Amino acid sequence: MHADSAPPITDNAAPRPSDTYVQSFARGLQVIRSFSAQAPQQTLSEVAQRTGLTRAGARRILLTLESLGYVRCQGRQFSLAPRILDLGFAYLSSLPLWNLAEPVMERLVEEIKESCSAAVLDGAEIVYVLRIPTHKIMSINLGIGSRLPAHCTSMGRMLLADLAPAALDALLRENPPTRHTERTIVDLRQLRAELATVRQQGWCLVNQELEEGLVSLSAPIRDRAGRVIAAMNVSGQVNRTSPAHMLEHFLPKLRAAADEISQMLQPKP
Repeated sequence: MHADSAPPITDNAAPRPSDTYVQSFARGLQVIRSFSAQAPQQTLSEVAQRTGLTRAGARRILLTLESLGYVRCQGRQFSLAPRILDLGFAYLSSLPLWNLAEPVMERLVEEIKESCSAAVLDGAEIVYVLRIPTHKIMSINLGIGSRLPAHCTSMGRMLLADLAPAALDALLRENPPTRHTERTIVDLRQLRAELATVRQQGWCLVNQELEEGLVSLSAPIRDRAGRVIAAMNVSGQVNRTSPAHMLEHFLPKLRAAADEISQMLQPKP
């Protein structure tokens, strides 16, 4: 998709300028978010169109980001610079959990020969915070920072299942489930029942609801209070790794690995 045809990066629910809301900073983040895999390079006009800013406003922000090293310019084309990764890694480095979790996940991947990931919930989406791939199993290229819909992913359902009922109802009301394959659960009553089952059993398996051929199994990572703060999954292609095989051979090892990571968050005696 060309940048000109992409939808504007706007937030109609954003608060108005006030003592607690810095509009110029929010606009700067809009400009950063306007770059994507579909629009890795943009002209000034394209950035202005995608963000809804004036050309003058977009230019000031782009030049500021360039001077700080977060954006680079070649001719008329602007693109994000590698330094932009510092913003994401600041979040990851502030959570030593992920440094501790990585070797646990690497051992699991070595044992089961399937990809393993960890994600957190952000609104109606999951955000990948750690991923140990084996081989490409999806048409989507996944990495740290990648986002997927929560309602039809195993990690997403694991995280949604831990929400308070009122919070879950509000989230589903504002973000109705959308269909990705013929198997995707979009009926709210059926989805709530599925989440109740996930909450009770303590794991989640999703079979080809996000993408045809993809099967995924997840377990929760809990903090000291028992809250689900992240989810961890293993995923594979259904033609070589059936759901039944996953449950029999992978689930005990996945839950043990997730429990090991959760234990790292417990207070030391």
